[in-house]
Amino acid sequence: MTLKFVEDLKADVTADIVYMMCPMHLLKLEEMMKTIEPGQVLEILTDYDGALEDIPAWCEKTGNEFLGVKETEDFFKFYIKRKGR
Repeated sequence: MTLKFVEDLKADVTADIVYMMCPMHLLKLEEMMKTIEPGQVLEILTDYDGALEDIPAWCEKTGNEFLGVKETEDFFKFYIKRKGR
């Protein structure tokens, strides 16, 4: 999967997991997706480089839509749309 780099997208919910160790980026992602409605967008903030492969792969596996990632000086912002209707 080719990474799609985007500018800030409008997110319905943001989860800041900067400085948390692996595998928190996937655990928190899965936890947060259960709290939002289908069609809503989750923004995950993380400084873990492995997330560049892990989060798009998780989306592909679960059927949620990986909208893209934005790289800032200190961390990445991932945008995921919850699957649904």
